[in-house]
Amino acid sequence: MPDIKERKEQHNIPELVMGVRDLASLRACKDHADAVYFSIDRFSLRSRANDLTPDNVADFVEQVHEYGLRGYLAVNSVIYPHDLRELGSVLETAASAEVDAIIAWDPATIMQAAEHDLRIHISTQANVSNQQSAEFYRSMGAGRVVLARELGLEQIKEIRAHTDMELEVFVHGAMCQAISGRCYLSAYLLGKSGNCGECSQPCRWEWSLHSDRGEKVDLKGKYLLNAKDLCMIEHIPELIEAGINAFKVEGRLRGPGYTSTVSKCYRKAMDDCRNGTYTREAAGMLKEEMGRQYNRGFSTGCYFGIPGPEGLACDQSMNVSPVQKQAVGIVLNYYPKSSAASLKLTEQGIELGDRIVIQGSTTYIEQEVSSIVRDGENVKAAESGEDIGIEVVDVVRKNDRVFRLGRKGKL
Repeated sequence: MPDIKERKEQHNIPELVMGVRDLASLRACKDHADAVYFSIDRFSLRSRANDLTPDNVADFVEQVHEYGLRGYLAVNSVIYPHDLRELGSVLETAASAEVDAIIAWDPATIMQAAEHDLRIHISTQANVSNQQSAEFYRSMGAGRVVLARELGLEQIKEIRAHTDMELEVFVHGAMCQAISGRCYLSAYLLGKSGNCGECSQPCRWEWSLHSDRGEKVDLKGKYLLNAKDLCMIEHIPELIEAGINAFKVEGRLRGPGYTSTVSKCYRKAMDDCRNGTYTREAAGMLKEEMGRQYNRGFSTGCYFGIPGPEGLACDQSMNVSPVQKQAVGIVLNYYPKSSAASLKLTEQGIELGDRIVIQGSTTYIEQEVSSIVRDGENVKAAESGEDIGIEVVDVVRKNDRVFRLGRKGKL
């Protein structure tokens, strides 16, 4: 596999930027991504992605760089007057940690990042939709803009033709109903601002529609605002031809399994484009593989026109993947000499041949159960409540969670 520099130089293949929340998700994509973006426990649109803090972000960035990746810190929430002093502290920490760029849109963040000599990427929250806007942010010190998600491919080409600013676009992940994510619905209904990282996702709720006479309108779907996830893997050549510099994958709140699979699939498609072996059929198979991870169904968003009913998932609000992950238990101990772990089966039993996932804040392993030892004896199955030992393919840690994988209805 070519290194990052070789990828960038060959056929202008864009940078693949993956969203991560912790060491486990970083490790899950380290062999496929060119860069990662992440946030700390403040000033981010993903407040639940709080594993990283000002105290440990430098160690995290060091690990990112050891893997040969670039690391971008999202500081993309609204900044209020009382936030300004703490914002300065966060950006000073970012500069000390040697992050490769700050993702921002609030002018206060942009100004302070420039004062700290930090490279600046303009967040999609800024809704950059034309070349003059891109050049405006260049005048403020930015080197890259993440374009508005509402743009079509032809509009992106027009922007590319009139600016040499670095352009980044989302190619995969959850879509927001609001313009570039600037949503006020959660704040209005629940007092939890999506623009400050607390979105409660009311667009994923079940809604009903009533006439002005109070009559309920009969609809085929229930989840009237629920957008499908974006997936552009079948259109990678068109995006490359448009002159885009970076492909961004949303998913800082998704698990390492999602991060691993999606990064692997997009890396394969992008490498195939570089090698001249890309086919729509092969990309479709990669799309099916990603469909086995958490998703709300796939669409091409706004790239080829304003999405209609095909862009909505009205019949189901959340995961439509045929694969279910069911909690089994926790890791009690790890034995490196024998590559084994002891487990407490707190929720479910397991059998030989089961496909399991072991994950924690720094762990992600997917493997088959090849052995089960109970009370010193090899057995074919174990029940909930029992303590057992199994062979593991990599290091695990105490209190890591264990899950069993299977198709829905067959667990």
